[in-house]
Amino acid sequence: MLDYSLAHWIGFFTAAVLLNLSPGPDMAFILGHTIKGDTRAGFSAVFGIWTGACMHVLLAAFGLSAILAASAIAFSTIKWIGAIYLVWLGIQALHSKGEGGFVRAAGETLGWQRIYRQGVLVSLLNPKVAIFFLAFLPQFVVAGAGPAWLQLAVHGGLVIVVAAFIEPPLILAGGRLADLFRQNAKIGLWLDRGLGALFVALGVRLALTTR
Repeated sequence: MLDYSLAHWIGFFTAAVLLNLSPGPDMAFILGHTIKGDTRAGFSAVFGIWTGACMHVLLAAFGLSAILAASAIAFSTIKWIGAIYLVWLGIQALHSKGEGGFVRAAGETLGWQRIYRQGVLVSLLNPKVAIFFLAFLPQFVVAGAGPAWLQLAVHGGLVIVVAAFIEPPLILAGGRLADLFRQNAKIGLWLDRGLGALFVALGVRLALTTR
């Protein structure tokens, strides 16, 4: 069961690494909280993103994502909810004066539980992630290697495992920059502006996407 060739694993892990390195709302959210806060904030963000990704994997493995792929109404509904949420996060950051957005006060990040919940929603409310997993994972299902749902779940889980090797080093590196921003409120304020603009742009891009 689940017997694959070396070429299979090379192709899969290459794709998984490229997937995790590609920029997008998830990476922007993780690095944004890390740089504006600290490594704890960054890891809270990444755990939230991973939780959302796990839910997408389970949906893909058990076929529920097919509903999202087949239904224009379901796709549009989730797409607009996700887009509005990203724009809302961006507007919060744009209006930050050291007391809102990604910062409550100089050097004090949002609570880790709130960051975690935001991360789950940022990942879960992106229908393109669900569609991607639904299109990406079946390519690595091998006839006779085992139940299709199990192969989908294993490969989806491994995508997140790959992320566990790529994203923590980025958080640790970003955490070093956090000290600089805590010491200079003006830099932190302009970073909030930049992150806010980025999230608004990502929200608009999501709103304009089609299946």
